[in-house]
Amino acid sequence: MTYEIIVNAHPLEKRIALLENGKLTELLVEKKDNQNIVGNIYKGVVQDVLPGMGAAFINIGINRTAFLHYTDLGVDYIKSGEESSKVFFNRIKKSSEIDRVLHRNQEILVQVTKSPINKKGARLTGQISIPGKFLVYIPYQRKVAVSRKFQSNSEKIRVKKIAEEIKEEDVGLIIRTAALNKTKEEFIAEYNALKNTWRLMKKQVQYAKPPVCIYNENSIINTLIRDLFTDDVTRLIVDDKKVRDNLFAEMSIIQPSLASKIELYKEDSPIFDAYGIEREIESIFRSRVNLPSGGNIVIEKTEALNSIDINTGSFTGKRNYEETITQTNIEAAIEIARQIRLRELSGMIIIDFIDMKHERDRNKVLDALKKETKKDRAKTKIYPFTNLGLVEMTRKRTNSNMVYVSSQQCPYCHGVGRILSQDSVAMKIYRWLIRAEYFISGKSLTIKVHPILYNYLSDKKSYFSSISNKIDFQSDYELTPEDFKIIDSKSGTDLTNKYKA
Repeated sequence: MTYEIIVNAHPLEKRIALLENGKLTELLVEKKDNQNIVGNIYKGVVQDVLPGMGAAFINIGINRTAFLHYTDLGVDYIKSGEESSKVFFNRIKKSSEIDRVLHRNQEILVQVTKSPINKKGARLTGQISIPGKFLVYIPYQRKVAVSRKFQSNSEKIRVKKIAEEIKEEDVGLIIRTAALNKTKEEFIAEYNALKNTWRLMKKQVQYAKPPVCIYNENSIINTLIRDLFTDDVTRLIVDDKKVRDNLFAEMSIIQPSLASKIELYKEDSPIFDAYGIEREIESIFRSRVNLPSGGNIVIEKTEALNSIDINTGSFTGKRNYEETITQTNIEAAIEIARQIRLRELSGMIIIDFIDMKHERDRNKVLDALKKETKKDRAKTKIYPFTNLGLVEMTRKRTNSNMVYVSSQQCPYCHGVGRILSQDSVAMKIYRWLIRAEYFISGKSLTIKVHPILYNYLSDKKSYFSSISNKIDFQSDYELTPEDFKIIDSKSGTDLTNKYKA
């Protein structure tokens, strides 16, 4: 099986697609105005110290100051400057003594543990940790802890022994469940990568002017490096030179053997168009997915769970009805595993396979589903068929649901359905212009959009600064909030459908 990673970078949005044998199986999206900050590490500035609360408010460069309680104090990496004279904040005994170690305008290194919500600011900790694929690196600690999810006591002892052998004295480690059956060589490679990450962070701590984020845990580029870019990947293709160069520089330090697999995409057509990804993304927003044989699956999300139904459609089989049902269900099981990853479905998932009479056929379908879900980075659990012929499974959320990231509540149906968000429609227009760049060169264009989108774009003209055409946006009430029309201003010709993905 071949694995390829395609990276589409834009100031408004970054997208990473994982292809298995040329087929889209995972899609990560990072939007500039909608980012999670939990796990991020900041060089902040103490704004207020409140001994009565045993807390301090830290400016980390976001809208509201963040909250740091004295019980969450860790090590002061900045105050001393020299590692040999680190100050351990957590040595203070009382909350009222917090002003002994923190003062206004002091620089401090902190990590976000809870996102801001409503009027509450983010919650911080002073104890820094850097997660890897199967290790968590904790500077200036000594303890090695093993995940409680390890079921084998002998394996638990083995991995802990390896971790204690490879780590330096002044480093703590948490061994994650993904470390199961990993070799010592893999432990060493992971440990060295995390150690290098911490070394680079310390340089930023030394020179960066606060408040500033020095480690973005939620950056999809970090996710790419940590979770997706493995030895199995044949090549990684990026359409932005700066992103490509940064990736190359970082991988040259962390895992040099992978750096040579990074390529820069130089063609004129949009990279996701060239690899057929854009059309597959469009299908994510549809509930019905067609199967190769002619059957289909229907995916519906509710507040409580995700339901998936399988239909034979036009498929009649070559021999008999039972063969038709079993083959359709096996095809559906394979496609369902892919769609779950692609759409980032999580929580409870109920699958209503077509009824099968024989236990052996049900086992074939269940085995196919289990085999395909093993490719999923998220933890999944699949239960046997119920008396009603349903399969129940659970999946742990790793990223935001793709449909919800790229859509918003529909103002016309009061939230019953969803439509594309304004920034997603803006990106569709931008990609249309890039796709048609050769054919519309020198033309003046009129772009008609719904009034809501028109008001949004009036403040976002910088999104299209790289487009050489003269563009005139116009408001059109006859269009829906997610539709647009692109017209040749001189001839009046509607070009919209001509250059769609």
